[in-house]
Amino acid sequence: MVQLLSPEGKLVTNDRSAEFLPYLERLGDDDYRKFYRDMAVVRRFDAEAANLQRQGQLALWVPSHGQEAAQVGSAYATKPQDHVFPSYREHVVGMIRGVDVVDILRMLRGVTLGGWKPEEHGNFHLYTLVLASQTLHSTGYAMGIKFDGATATGNPETDEAVIVYYGDGASSEGEANEALVFASSYQTPQVFFIQNNHWAISVPVTRQSRTPLYRRAGGFGMPGTQVDGNDVLASFAVTSKSMDDARAGRGPSLIEAMTYRIGAHTTADDPTKYRDPADLAAWVKRDPIVRFRSYLEGLGAPSDFFASVDEEAADFAADVRRRALEIRGPEKSIIFDNVYAEPHPLINEQKAWLDRYEASFEGDQA
Repeated sequence: MVQLLSPEGKLVTNDRSAEFLPYLERLGDDDYRKFYRDMAVVRRFDAEAANLQRQGQLALWVPSHGQEAAQVGSAYATKPQDHVFPSYREHVVGMIRGVDVVDILRMLRGVTLGGWKPEEHGNFHLYTLVLASQTLHSTGYAMGIKFDGATATGNPETDEAVIVYYGDGASSEGEANEALVFASSYQTPQVFFIQNNHWAISVPVTRQSRTPLYRRAGGFGMPGTQVDGNDVLASFAVTSKSMDDARAGRGPSLIEAMTYRIGAHTTADDPTKYRDPADLAAWVKRDPIVRFRSYLEGLGAPSDFFASVDEEAADFAADVRRRALEIRGPEKSIIFDNVYAEPHPLINEQKAWLDRYEASFEGDQA
């Protein structure tokens, strides 16, 4: 497993880390602070969103507590021209790519048909609630990039690649394996990023696979790497290498980020029914934010920096709450507007029928 930061926040120097440490030369102090800031802010947002769901403002919430380092590190390894296909837990990846997190809340409140337009938000595609289907979407898109000649031109500033996020549970789905077959066959410019948080709702990863998930890559003819998913620097470095390889025409690869889902699968789940509290406590001690804070303190980051991040996170969460409470349902025309690209007589007829039906209740006091 690739690890660049120990659980105590010390830089790891060994034969395995040596291959990836040079990628940290791409980062400066401002980048390190952005990493910490984004992890801290999204955790505070995550808690606020869970509270909003409990208060009846959202239909569902999908926590990301504990998986911040895997997501932040990998997100910053992408370039503006790359395309990102998320599952439904990559809140901070969306934030980094330019998505307003309140749009995620709108989607989980059920008042939008998707939440945002990918081309207007850093090529961050829509959340996918159907398990593993995004792996096929991303592979098809990566095939299109290759067929269009938009990758492997020799110019890393314009060459495009694709990254797709999914979990250990989704890795057991047929779609994920079909995507790996096509990606390998067509040598797509693509990175498969598995966040192994150890649980597919209540099913442990040990029941899903008798071997580490990254080893499956070899069976499809592509390289696989296991990374410490609670180490933001390792996540950045390994993903940077894999994305560089994809853009350069060296084909797809797979990353397994070893992390842990500290909270519930969703707010509809009760993990106390199936999870060992001792196992949870052990992973809480490996908190990715605490680890990276220790590293930054070792570099000399002042205490007022961390205080300012805490203040920013609290302000961010308060603003999210205020705007979430202002969310209103859409106009009924949204039901019809995007069925066809052009006006259609059947849709026009159905829309007119709904108008007549609603008008029939005018003046009804019942």
